[in-house]
Amino acid sequence: MEQKNLSGKTAIVTGGNSGIGLEAAKVFAERGARVVLAVRNTEKGQAAREDILAENNTAQIEIMKLDLAELASVRAFAEQFMSRFDSLDLLINNAGVMTPPYSKTKDGFELQFGGNHLGHFALTGLLLPLLKKTPDSRVVTVSSLAHKNASIDFDNLDGSNGYKAMKFYGQSKLANLLFAQELDKRFKQYGLPTKSFACHPGISATNLFKFSNRDAPKLLRNLANRLLQPPAMGALPTVYAATELDLSGGEYIGPDGKGQRKGYPALDTPHKSAGDAAVSHKLWDVSEKLTGVTFDFSK
Repeated sequence: MEQKNLSGKTAIVTGGNSGIGLEAAKVFAERGARVVLAVRNTEKGQAAREDILAENNTAQIEIMKLDLAELASVRAFAEQFMSRFDSLDLLINNAGVMTPPYSKTKDGFELQFGGNHLGHFALTGLLLPLLKKTPDSRVVTVSSLAHKNASIDFDNLDGSNGYKAMKFYGQSKLANLLFAQELDKRFKQYGLPTKSFACHPGISATNLFKFSNRDAPKLLRNLANRLLQPPAMGALPTVYAATELDLSGGEYIGPDGKGQRKGYPALDTPHKSAGDAAVSHKLWDVSEKLTGVTFDFSK
């Protein structure tokens, strides 16, 4: 049973100015939620807000600056959000970069691991006080089919001993999935009602497909739009994980079509690469150490 009415609820969508983040934000706003688009580029965020309002003039949409590749920005966002809002029902860890040339975040992390995983890890930990006190709150972290056959190379997390863009993307998306699963285990362990979920959009035509920070050629974009999930469909697993009341926490949601590449949301099974508890625990410990953010699960 899906929750259709989100009136009175507050949602954060990271990277909510485009792609599946924008489509998920539209659905949440349509159902009455107050939605904060947490974006690196506030001009693009404002343009997205205007797009949403053009379709739905009663939408409650706010823009706040968040650069997940800079821990100071993550901390500033969390402080600002908690000073302005007294509850947080939905935290959608959606933003991501895919296969950029080798580069590092402001804090010296490899860009994909740093932005896709560590930034969201820190954000969730810093917002945990609000999540804990909001009844039935949820954290939804967007992973990818790319987690399959990926691994966490703890000896080369920063890519200084060699970098392959797709390999590191897979590593970052496996980290997203491991984090989401471990977070839910800890919520349950400490008796907290907050739930954590992972999801993936299948293979979706979003602006993740960039070439050295330039847009993909128009021909390729048109081809992708025909063959792949449109962003509105790619967003459905996110919406399902955020609103399906029959979920108990810890589930992984993806499309139900062949190879989980396209279709409507359904329970999916993570690849065995996401099933190693020792790796999951080590990733958590390493993430706390690298970000300086520790999670307080006490009630």
